Amino acid sequence: MAHAFADLFEHAVDAMPDRVALIVSGEHVTFRELDERANRLAHHFKDAGFGFDAHVGIHMHNSIETMVAVLAAFKIRAVPVTVNYRYTVDELIYVYENSDLDALVYHRSYGEQVVGAVASVPRIRHVVVAPDEIASGDEPVVPEGIEYDDALADSSPTRDFAERSGDDVYILYTGGTTGRPKGVVWRQEDMWRVLGGGYDFYSGVPVADEYQQSRVGAASDMPMRMLILPPLIHTSALMPSFTFLFAGNTVLYVPAFDATKVWQVVAEEKPMVMVITGDAMGRPLIEAHAQLQLDTSSLAVVASGAALFSGSVKDAFFDQFPNLMISDSVGSSETGFGGIGFASKGTQQRGGPTIGSNRFTVVVDDDGNVLQPGSGAEGWLTKLGNVPIGYYKDPVKSAEIFRTVDGARAVVTGDRARVEADGSVTLLGRGNMVINTGGEKVFAEEVEAVVKAHGDVYDAIVIGMPDDRWGSRVTAVLQTRDHASIDFDSLEKHARNQLAGYKIPRSFWIVEQVMRAPSGKPDYRWAKEFAENNEPSHRIGLT
Repeated sequence: MAHAFADLFEHAVDAMPDRVALIVSGEHVTFRELDERANRLAHHFKDAGFGFDAHVGIHMHNSIETMVAVLAAFKIRAVPVTVNYRYTVDELIYVYENSDLDALVYHRSYGEQVVGAVASVPRIRHVVVAPDEIASGDEPVVPEGIEYDDALADSSPTRDFAERSGDDVYILYTGGTTGRPKGVVWRQEDMWRVLGGGYDFYSGVPVADEYQQSRVGAASDMPMRMLILPPLIHTSALMPSFTFLFAGNTVLYVPAFDATKVWQVVAEEKPMVMVITGDAMGRPLIEAHAQLQLDTSSLAVVASGAALFSGSVKDAFFDQFPNLMISDSVGSSETGFGGIGFASKGTQQRGGPTIGSNRFTVVVDDDGNVLQPGSGAEGWLTKLGNVPIGYYKDPVKSAEIFRTVDGARAVVTGDRARVEADGSVTLLGRGNMVINTGGEKVFAEEVEAVVKAHGDVYDAIVIGMPDDRWGSRVTAVLQTRDHASIDFDSLEKHARNQLAGYKIPRSFWIVEQVMRAPSGKPDYRWAKEFAENNEPSHRIGLT
């Protein structure tokens, strides 16, 4: 029984070849067409000498060509390595070298960075340059790079590849916003189980067999459409794409996030579901929607993950979409899907979401003991069941979080959490983002949610800065709404109404734009460096 991603996709192709698989920038591609394009690129790589365990870098934004490249790698049992397209040349050289890339597919618009990085990584011996509607046409091209269209035109569209295995792997590099990126190595079957629909997300019950998703999809004559906005370099976009495709549904992308463009796509293509990454996408989306006169009535579900989705922004969605369902998922590169919670208007939220009880997500104390419902204790969010093999080429860091809990392999994350009386779990925030001020613990995400709910604030990152008296003081880097001035007295009053006094930011820095990773996660390293090198815009007293 094959539990490899290429096999699962091919089952959907065979069951529903003429359904639309992808829609990007008005182009509709059927399952058969997507499969044939992936077969052609797979044959191109195979003819170039690549196959099992070859590492293929995919340095691309959301597009049809990106999914073709990922599928092509899976088809020949190569290891796709998705690359953050916002990295500098130095960061790219590190990832290219650390991941042992043999080949690379990239969008032309990233030519300047890619050319500089590839020149320093001689192991990369084959490069494919994909067409790109974002590119200006003046970007440099890697010498001897093969044009994507030529690679497909010269290759076979047939499926005649070797048998695959669920033990084939995928390497996902983390964002590296608080340190060097790390490659998380997943067996494909484990990733399918926790992120690709191999388990029912709500009950935790495994699907009957490898054909169940395509069988259920073929039995329905009303396929769904999902608009996925996070970048495909992350599982928060790539895995929902596969989950939908395995069941014969249609996935939509936009090449670059633009709130107005997103709503135009919703009005034109009528997706039922939209996937976002918290406030980073949610806030500009809902503010743009209020200014537009478009038919967006098809939208029934907004699913968020990978970043904070604060209660105030959720409420703004409910104001404009009263019947909307909003879900908030917990997970990471190291855990996969950890649980899901559902929002309702007016819900008081402190930090992250509360997810329903499930047998694969628990909270453990510092000694690795599972905390029981009703204990009221805080601990570390932990994932049981199908988990990654570890970090690529990093046994030391692997040993830090990939441990044994209750006699089974588990991932003990850096997220602080609390188990509730009913067994549900409330995510409190990243453990390394806890600010210890005068012996009190402050979770950055809780303060960020409150600060961003103020009318003058568009975005915020909360950090701890050294303080002679308190050890650390809570501070914030802010982006104001429309780059206008901010009423700090009003902001302080707003914060004091919702936070204990020791949680209120004492220093503020105003910036043109708060920096975030493509996933929408705050770039805490950038915020800390900015605060260290600039005088605060405002200070308040320690009363």
